[in-house]
Amino acid sequence: MIIKNGISLYHGSYAKIEKINLDNCLDGKDFGAGFYLATDYSQAVKFIKTSIAKAVKNRIIKADTDAGYVTEFKFMKACDVNVYDFKKAGKEWLHYVAGNRKKGIFEEEIRKLQKYDIICGKIANDATNRVITAYINNAYGKAGSPLADRTAINLLIPNKLSGQVCFKTQKSISCLAFVRAEEIVL
Repeated sequence: MIIKNGISLYHGSYAKIEKINLDNCLDGKDFGAGFYLATDYSQAVKFIKTSIAKAVKNRIIKADTDAGYVTEFKFMKACDVNVYDFKKAGKEWLHYVAGNRKKGIFEEEIRKLQKYDIICGKIANDATNRVITAYINNAYGKAGSPLADRTAINLLIPNKLSGQVCFKTQKSISCLAFVRAEEIVL
C-alpha cells in the first residue's frame, strides 16, 4: 500500500497550502475531484510548472511568476477512513483514470469507488498523458476493448510512475498534518 501512517506526502503548486479546502478541487483529474499529494518530492516539484501555467491561464497569478511551493504533509491515520489502492497501472487503473477524465465512459468503475475517502495509485505524468489521451480518444481501438486496453497498458509499462494519493473527503483531510512549505524558484 502506498499510504502508511507517518508517511510524508507532497503537493506542488503556485501557492503554499496550509489549510486544505476541498471546494477548490476540480473534477476531471485522474481520481476525480480531491486534494492530490505525491509520494515523491521531485514529482511535486515538477507539478509546480503545470500549476503555474493553469493559474496564469485562469488569471489567478501574473504571467511572469517564476516560483511556486512544495508543501509537505504528514499522513496520520487517526481516523477511520476507507482507502482504495491501485496496486499497479493496469486495466482497472486505466479505466478509472479514463472515466474521471472523460465523462460518459467507465461510469460503473467510477461508481464502485465512490465510497472511498482516499484513492492511491500511480500518477499519469507528462510522459503518460499522451497515452491516456490517445486511449480516451479511441486511437488504439474503442476504449475498454481488449486491444485498446492491452496497447495502452503496454505503452505505460516502461514508465516508472510515481505514486499519488487523492484525498476526497473532509474526513480524509483531517488525517493530514501540515509540516512545511518550501519555495521553489523555477
